Amino acid sequence: MIVLVAGGAGYIGSHAVKELVREGFEVLVLDNFSSGRQGLIGDVPFVKADLLDREALRQVFRDHGIGAVLHFASLIQVGESYADPRKYYTHNLTTSLNLFDAMLEAGTKALIFSSTAAVYGEPEETPIPESHPARPANPYGRAKLMVEAILRDYERAHGLRSISLRYFNAAGAAVDGTTGECHDPETHLIPNILLSVLGKRPRLRVFGGDFPTPDGTAVRDYIHVSDLAAAHVLALRSLLAGGTGDVINLGTEEGHSVLEVIRTAEKVTGHPVPYDMVARRQGDVAVLLASKSKAESALGWRTRLSSLETIVETAWNWHRRSR
Repeated sequence: MIVLVAGGAGYIGSHAVKELVREGFEVLVLDNFSSGRQGLIGDVPFVKADLLDREALRQVFRDHGIGAVLHFASLIQVGESYADPRKYYTHNLTTSLNLFDAMLEAGTKALIFSSTAAVYGEPEETPIPESHPARPANPYGRAKLMVEAILRDYERAHGLRSISLRYFNAAGAAVDGTTGECHDPETHLIPNILLSVLGKRPRLRVFGGDFPTPDGTAVRDYIHVSDLAAAHVLALRSLLAGGTGDVINLGTEEGHSVLEVIRTAEKVTGHPVPYDMVARRQGDVAVLLASKSKAESALGWRTRLSSLETIVETAWNWHRRSR
C-alpha cells in the first residue's frame, strides 16, 4: 500500500513524509511545487500535478496502489484570504473535492486532512476543546471548515473515513536540519524573527500591542512541526486499523506571547531582535490555545519537541544553514 501525500513538498507535508518513511510506509508525494520545494522530500518518489487537474489526479490513482491519503495542499495566508476569497475557495475547497472524488473512484477510503484552529474564530474558552463552536473569522478558516463538513457527509454517504487535524501554530524544523520552514512570502512569526536576525528580512513588525493579554501582544499555542508529523502517522494508523472519522486538535495547551517568542529568540541566537509595533491584522484574536486531551486519549499522542526553546533552536539551525 502506498500513502499519497498531497502537498508533501511543503513545510508540514515534508515533515510528515519524513515521519511516514521513518515508520516504514511507502510514500508518493503529489505537489504542484507552487510553494513546496523538491529539496525538502529528498529521494521520495513524487508526481508533479495540480489538484485542480481532475484527469491528472485520476491518473495518479490509476497508476499507483494508493491505500490512504494525507492532504496538506492548500493556501494558508489569512490576510490574503480576505483580499482574494475566490482564490481560497478555489484552491482550498474545489481542490479538496477533486481529490476526494478521485479517491472514491479508486476505492481509497482513508484520509488525514490538514485543518486549522482558524475554524474556531474568537474563542469562548481556553484551552479550546473540539466541541467549541466553529465560527471562523476569515475565508481561510471558512474553507477549511467546509471541507470538514464535506468529509463528514462523504463518510456517511460514501464510506470515506477521515480524521481532520486542527493545527494551532506549527513551528520549528527537523532536528537533523534536513527540512524546515521556507514559505514565500514568509508570514509566520518565528521564521520572520530569525530571518530578520540574519539580515534577510526587514525589521520585524509586531501586529498589535493592545490585546487583552499580560504584555499586550497575541498569545499562541506553538507546536513543533515534527510533533505534528507524528500525530499524522498515529491518526493514519487509527484509520487503517478500522477507526472511524474524527476531528482532533493538535496543540500543547501552553501559550506564548509574541514578545515572549522574541525574548526566546534573542536568548537562542545571541542577537537582539529589533521590531516595530504596528496595528493588529484583521481577524486576529488575542489568545488561541488548544486542548490536547482528545489527541492524547484518541491517538496516544505526546509532544516531545514542543518547548518554545527547542522550537526556536531547531528553526535557527535550519535557517542558518539553508538561507
